[in-house]
Amino acid sequence: MAGLAIPQAAEAAPTATVEELRLDKAVPQEILRRSGFDSVAPEFARELGSARTYAQARRIVVREGSALWKRAVDRAQGRGPAGGDLSRDDDRPLYWARLGMTREVRTWEPGFGLGEGQRAALLDELERTSRGQTAIRYPSGKGIRRILVTGFDPFTLDRDIRISNPSGATALALDGTVIETAEGPARVETAVFPVRWQDFAAGTVERTLRPYLRKVDLFTTVSQGRVGRFDIERTNGAWRGGFPDNENISRTETVPVTDPASQPQWTTTTLPYKAIVAAGTGRFPVYDNTSVTEIPAGGTEAVVRADGPTEGSTARAGGGGNYLSNEIAYRATLLRDRLGLHDALPGGHVHTPVLQFGTGNTTEVTDPEFVKNRLDIIAQVRSILTVAADSSGTGRTRG
Repeated sequence: MAGLAIPQAAEAAPTATVEELRLDKAVPQEILRRSGFDSVAPEFARELGSARTYAQARRIVVREGSALWKRAVDRAQGRGPAGGDLSRDDDRPLYWARLGMTREVRTWEPGFGLGEGQRAALLDELERTSRGQTAIRYPSGKGIRRILVTGFDPFTLDRDIRISNPSGATALALDGTVIETAEGPARVETAVFPVRWQDFAAGTVERTLRPYLRKVDLFTTVSQGRVGRFDIERTNGAWRGGFPDNENISRTETVPVTDPASQPQWTTTTLPYKAIVAAGTGRFPVYDNTSVTEIPAGGTEAVVRADGPTEGSTARAGGGGNYLSNEIAYRATLLRDRLGLHDALPGGHVHTPVLQFGTGNTTEVTDPEFVKNRLDIIAQVRSILTVAADSSGTGRTRG
């Protein structure tokens, strides 16, 4: 009937994600409390609540996200108060505090109104700033080499919610530090990535790494791999194997990239793997892992190849499998190659040992063996980077 307003469908109230809902469990709350990071989300919520415009909200998100990354790095490197009795090298306070912040943004309903696109933009700013992705800074000029390292969030949290990821801990411990190499000092900058298929499909890896690959002398993506060993992954495959991510979402498909018509099935490391394997970098053995799973050209069944892929084969798993650790290695090395840097830039993937709790510990969030294992892994990654830098010296640094 003319003149009557047509009722509009109510917009669904924002809800927390699967990942954010784990926050309410006892273990995350204990980790936050024992690290002193339990105040992060409440303080952020108060700051966010003071915003009267979207522009103000964005400024708050960028400031507080950046502050969380800096606080986590400072804590890991012994600066400022420890903030509790949890070991400083622990990566989990950053992870759980970030989720507290993203949940605040995701469920926030300000009086000025927040569109779906605006909320997504705020979440993107928060993710990037709190992961160190916007804080990569190298000194200008020559005289110091540049190394770029990435890590990951904890994952398989429904299997054991206490899990820590040594690659994330390594990123915090090494960010902004200087390694002494045979050719002089090398500055390490790091960033951490989510364990979520969709973020990778949206290009988070390329967006973060592209501005820096032409400027660095060495890069390595790092993730947790097998028990009791490091692996230098020789080959990365263009396949997602479907293992659930931190949102309990699965993806089984070819790795989605821009310009799929030119997408290779395989990429390879350019890290000096022979030198790394031969060096005594720490307590864990280091392997040159050449195994892949492929469908041979003309075939239909997947087979494991111990010595790498055959000509014309289709990828089903790289040396590092077909989860997001393989995918970040594939994306980073594909980006290196598409930038024309294959022969000029050493880069690839390092799998750390699984970070294990002490024997018999099935309930406590930490123990002395757990801390020692994490510290030993961090120290060995640092040694591996030193060997890699020494063995790939070029007598110059990038401008």
